[in-house]
Amino acid sequence: MASDYRLAPAVAARLLGITVLCFGALIFVVTAIVVLVAAPVWLLSVAVIVSVIGIFVVGTKLTSRGWVLRLTDDGYQVRFVRGAGVKQARWSDVEELATDTVAGAPCLIFRLRGGDATVLPVEVIAGDREELVREVGRHLTSRP
Repeated sequence: MASDYRLAPAVAARLLGITVLCFGALIFVVTAIVVLVAAPVWLLSVAVIVSVIGIFVVGTKLTSRGWVLRLTDDGYQVRFVRGAGVKQARWSDVEELATDTVAGAPCLIFRLRGGDATVLPVEVIAGDREELVREVGRHLTSRP
């Protein structure tokens, strides 16, 4: 059974804002090309349609499929977190679960055999942080 922990709404909104900004820049560049070099106007129409579709797709992925942490019976997987270290591992590879403050943000740290680690800022996760720690603890105590 898998448990998914989704992106915090503030993080999803920030990522969607960056997406809108990038597509807006695309429309600006295409508009400049159409005006300055007399390119066909349909090129601008294509850019607008692609931008609207792109914003819709990214928004859908962030809201409906935007999980940051997936816990399964076998292990865990992290995505959307830059600098998290090891992005996935099996529970049998986890030596210790710790909480610490890294760069001013409270983090959940999975210390792995061999010295590697996964650092997960809990601020990027929607939901109850205490429940997250309890569920990870359950996985660690029930591992083979």
